[in-house]
Amino acid sequence: MKVLMLNGSPHAKGNTSIALDEMRKIFEQEGIETEEILVGNKDVRGCIACCSCYEKGECVFDDIVNEIAPKFEECDGLVVASPVYYASANGTLISLLDRLFYSTHFEKRMKVGASVVVARRGGLSATFDELNKYFTICGMPVASSQYWNSVHGREQGEAREDAEGLQTMRTLARNMAFLMKSIALGKEKYGLPEQEIQQPTNFIR
Repeated sequence: MKVLMLNGSPHAKGNTSIALDEMRKIFEQEGIETEEILVGNKDVRGCIACCSCYEKGECVFDDIVNEIAPKFEECDGLVVASPVYYASANGTLISLLDRLFYSTHFEKRMKVGASVVVARRGGLSATFDELNKYFTICGMPVASSQYWNSVHGREQGEAREDAEGLQTMRTLARNMAFLMKSIALGKEKYGLPEQEIQQPTNFIR
């Protein structure tokens, strides 16, 4: 099994990375492979709603989004982590997620998702909610922990002092591993849930 981790921080060795490292230790114990991709320092433009991905099968802008897409398709779980900027996720990460989720048309149902947020003080729960919406719009179960998936720290390395936050990360990884393994067994025995033909409804006629 494999978990893909998207690090939305522009700093490769920052506090967001510390949070992900704590999860990685548990995944290794659970026999789950991980791959972390630093995306917060990349040049990623936003979606322009051209819908070319429906014809091309990938985003019209051939950058890191198209590089991540096959890794997303292959993984069993996705962790999206971000520092908090103005009670929101890193703008580069949001641009990447908008395009990644919209331009990939493979089955995402039952891939397990988890969001991780890191901040000096506030804005954590707003960012946590923002990131979880990517999972819930496409049938991805959301992994939870013993608290909201957050770690505190401002200066580089301060996250290591947040004992409760790091414990939350370890618990999150254990719960995520359990979910992925349970879903794999369920899919083997029962398959995916029946899916109805989508009935989009416009509110303005």
